[in-house]
This record gives sequence, structure tokens and C-alpha cells, in this order.
Amino acid sequence: MRTLDLADGTAVPVLGQGTWHMGERGADRAAEARALRLGLDLGLALIDTAEMYASGGAEEVVATAIEGRRDEVFLVSKVYPQNASPARMAAACEASLRRLRTDRIELYLLHWRGSVPLRDTVAGFEQLRAAGKILRWGVSNLDVDDLEELGPALADCATDQVLYNLEARGVEFDLLPFCAARRMPVMAYSPVGQGGALLHDPALLRVAGRHGVSAARVALAWALRQPGVIAIPKAGDPEHLRDNALAAELRLEEADLRELDAAFPPPRHKRRLEML
Repeated sequence: MRTLDLADGTAVPVLGQGTWHMGERGADRAAEARALRLGLDLGLALIDTAEMYASGGAEEVVATAIEGRRDEVFLVSKVYPQNASPARMAAACEASLRRLRTDRIELYLLHWRGSVPLRDTVAGFEQLRAAGKILRWGVSNLDVDDLEELGPALADCATDQVLYNLEARGVEFDLLPFCAARRMPVMAYSPVGQGGALLHDPALLRVAGRHGVSAARVALAWALRQPGVIAIPKAGDPEHLRDNALAAELRLEEADLRELDAAFPPPRHKRRLEML
């Protein structure tokens, strides 16, 4: 699996595994854990989860999936904005660690911005990092002005996780260049779109047909054409997982990119940051 380096030199795979909606049905948890383990076998060693997903249920699925394989995994979890003060973050992180059955989280993110001042959130992150509970921290769903508000602490922010796919390209105007200039990878959630409608687009299907691959593989390869982007699609189906894992090696041609640009025009001005 192709990798990229975080600012501290840690190599992480450009393709990971999302877990949104996992853990919501007890009957599905064993199959979801098996899917995540297959992803690890395929090199998708970055697993993204959050205390919000199924009220911690997704973290419990991840714990089952990584049992006996913890050292293979780059684990990402996220804290609710209402838990982003130092005192509440410490308790929230401990709860996530218990559900994940681990002693550390490789990357701990603020899920989105709430009423807690960012300086207080950073203080909470740094306390957890000093205690060894997390190895690094980052943010999610923050725009350029929010990142600038971090001030000197921005140098310690490992990533910004945002909505990025063919239908949601606004971050290309300013956020992607801003992060690239600071060697801060962007983590793209919902990289194949939400609800599946994107994968039926005629232009995407034409490009996929020329390469003899799925529309999902093209959508992922399109996101990964940008240096400094990590994509975290969710896939519970073994066939989809295997297909996703091949996306990092697919190289789209200029003609492909022009056709996709015509169908999904790049931003020509600042757009409000899109979120799901």
C-alpha cells in the first residue's frame, strides 16, 4: 500500500478504513469486525472511528477487529466538541480507550468545532499527549480561518479531516493548498460520496469503463491524485474492500481528469466548508 508521511515523519497508508454507521446493530458487529480485519490484510492499516459513531459502538467493533494485531494499526478516533475541554476530554479519551481496549490512540481529532475555545481543546490534547494516551492530535471539519486561529499550535496539528469527493470540491480552492504548504495531510471522509448516487454518474462510469475498473475505484483514485490526501472509505463488503485497496495504484490520465472536471467543476471561488 502506498504511504505518505505525516509532519513528524510517521508513514501512514493513503487509504484507510472508515467506521461510520458500524456498531449500530449488534447482529452486524461480527461481520463488521471481519471486514476491518480483511482491510488490515489488504494494507488498509489506518482505521478511523469516533466516540459519536453508534455512541461508542463503532469503537467496540474496532477493538474486536484489531485484537491480536494492535501494533499493525494506526488508530484514529474523534472527540465530541462538547467534550473538547481539558477535563471532559480526559474522561472522553479514557472511555474511548476502554472501548477500543488499547492504551493509546495514534491520532485523536476534534470532531467538529463547538463552543469550547480552540486553545482549551489544544491544552486538552497536549495533556493527553504528555500522558501517552494519544500520540498526536488533529482536527476535523475545520476551515482555513479555524486552522489559522490555532496560531503556533498549528505546527502540532497532524491533519484536518474533511468532506472531499467529486461532488464536494470546495476545499481545493484554499484548504488543500493551505495544508499542503504546512505538510499537513488532509483526510478525506466520504470520498466516494454519500448514499451512492455519485457512483452512477455517467462521466465517472465512462472513465471507469476505459480503465476496466469500478466507479468507486476511480472516485478514490481521483481523491488520491492530490499529494497529501488520505482517503477513509467505509466498506463492509469483502469485494468492495478488495476493490478499494487497489485504488491507490490506479493512475488517472489527463483526459480522465478533464472529463471529470467538466462533470464536476473545480471551485473558482471560496466556498463554505461542507460537512456531513
